[in-house]
Amino acid sequence: MPKFIPYNYDQTSMVVINFKDQLQPGTFEYAVHYLINEKLDLSIFYPNYDNNEGGRPAYDPAILLKIILFAYSKGITSSREIQWCCETNIIFKALSCDTVPHFTTIAAFVSGNTSEIEHLFEQVLLICHEQGLLGNELFAIDGCKMSSNAAKEWSGTFKELEEKRAKIKRLINHHVSEHKKIDKHESLGEERTKRAEQAIETLSKAHDKIDQFLKTSNPRMGQGKRIKEVKSNITDNQSAKMTTSKGTIQGYNGVATVDKKHQIIIDAQAFGEGQEHHTLRPIIEKIQDKYQRLNISENIYKDKTIVTADTGFANEANMKYLYESGVNAYVPDNQFRSRDPKFSEQKKKYGKRHQNDKLFRHPL
Repeated sequence: MPKFIPYNYDQTSMVVINFKDQLQPGTFEYAVHYLINEKLDLSIFYPNYDNNEGGRPAYDPAILLKIILFAYSKGITSSREIQWCCETNIIFKALSCDTVPHFTTIAAFVSGNTSEIEHLFEQVLLICHEQGLLGNELFAIDGCKMSSNAAKEWSGTFKELEEKRAKIKRLINHHVSEHKKIDKHESLGEERTKRAEQAIETLSKAHDKIDQFLKTSNPRMGQGKRIKEVKSNITDNQSAKMTTSKGTIQGYNGVATVDKKHQIIIDAQAFGEGQEHHTLRPIIEKIQDKYQRLNISENIYKDKTIVTADTGFANEANMKYLYESGVNAYVPDNQFRSRDPKFSEQKKKYGKRHQNDKLFRHPL
């Protein structure tokens, strides 16, 4: 029989780990650790804490920022999962100095410090500029659809939500009637009584949720030439229904602008609008405002900076805005076929697309 190195899972071993040694220069985790410790001003978070004279000590914003930013770089956005990583992953342990913030603490920090985190992003952008990492020669704009934590089943126009509320009310009345029948006939069983009570409770909560939303909110209006009501969402009314390659989701259109030189993101925004052409103007204006406020450039678009975007950002209003604002932009025309006389006879000459595909298929 061959010989193998013996092992025993019941043995105890003492492992000495230096957390600083886990953060090796040249890695993303080292860059995050160094920036937050040495370069960023975190005093903007201090006014949110009120435990100078009493109360328990809070987690340092530096610790929370390190684990959150590192988690996001790995595609981890769940607060529960970030907490689990702090318990099991050596890099997270090194960044957090072996502390394990509760997932509610992580979630509250992110949701309660949106303006402070945005200011921090601008500090990082200014550091990149000082280090010569921004070329300011070409900005590329693109977006992607991101799911929100809201279910699309809770979406609808006010009329549709009113109809849904009425339908739920009818179902509640039906289950109440069934419950009364069950009470009269004890032989029908305790289990049916519990199911009826549970159904009434669940439906009542859904009814009250819709009713409260309709009483406290206004119809959500879309953008464009013909302004009309779009679907609201009871859970997250800033999100919207969007069509993606994987089906319809309830979420946001996340749009990022990247500087060409080192692929550094200079602006990132989330829009509750499926179509991208409504987002171009606010993106252009926010970049200009940011660069002016940080004293990087008084007018970045007058410095021969080129802006590129795909066809999703193309429409007549955007083209007019870019021209009048003096922005040197390259956006593909999504209506070029209808404007080019070369394509006017194409449909007559070649017919509809793919209609003759079967003629070229090889028989099996």
